[in-house]
Amino acid sequence: MEILHYPVLHESVLEYLALSTDEEATLIDCTTGEGGHSNLFLSRYPKLHVIGIDRDKGIQKKAIERLSVYPGRFTPVNSWFNDYLKGAESGSADRILFDLGISTYHYEESDRGFSFRKDEPLDMRLNTESTLTAAYIVNNYSEEELADIIYRYGEERYSRRIARAFAERRKQKPITTSLDAEDIIFHAVPKEYRHGRISPATRTFQALRIEVNSELDRIKPALLEAIRVLKKGGRIGVITFHSLEDRIVKWTFKDEAAKEDASIRIITKKPVLPSEEEERENPPSRSAKLRVVEKI
Repeated sequence: MEILHYPVLHESVLEYLALSTDEEATLIDCTTGEGGHSNLFLSRYPKLHVIGIDRDKGIQKKAIERLSVYPGRFTPVNSWFNDYLKGAESGSADRILFDLGISTYHYEESDRGFSFRKDEPLDMRLNTESTLTAAYIVNNYSEEELADIIYRYGEERYSRRIARAFAERRKQKPITTSLDAEDIIFHAVPKEYRHGRISPATRTFQALRIEVNSELDRIKPALLEAIRVLKKGGRIGVITFHSLEDRIVKWTFKDEAAKEDASIRIITKKPVLPSEEEERENPPSRSAKLRVVEKI
């Protein structure tokens, strides 16, 4: 079954990043995924060109195929967004969009262990050419390093218990699959914690994924470069899905807007949240937040 990523907060994104239908413009979609947001913009704005960035070649193939109905208007770039923006021309983009969530593709089709509900290799790489995997982390990082990562990137209160359980299990045999990891986490936490609102593995898997892909380290440098790359009057929209991401985005924009020679103003004083209808139709959108700034 072909699974397409549902573009989160699509109505709000189109509203806050609206363009003129009569003028040529450039949108940099920094996290193209399967091309959901890019498709919305290309279908609405006939003179728009989209530069679509994604480090995952597998999901990028899906976007290229999906957006082939807009010949000459979509340029795919296989890169991390912070690396691309660093080399992009100043004042070259009218709109820049970041959707920092992980696509449905990664959970359902990638076969890389992003989901703890499937028996897959414990990989979690967005860039399959990278050497660091989640399996390497749980089998080779020290117990203290593991605990720190799980606490820092997963905000997991039982991080030390989970790290200790990983350290004990790997003495017996290597931890190689997503279900191996999920089982270790499940039995490491207190019984009353095992059947809560979210799976006890959720936070640890998030932490491992962030560490594998250096996700948080890329955000602030990318936002600062995005401001430079943006034209005056242009806008940046950023969709986040957890507090760690949102905190970086919020304070990067606040700090830049507060400077004496500020180059941006904040459009969304509070983050835009999904409607109740969108939450019902697309449950993963529940934690989404959209922040928008404009270059002045």
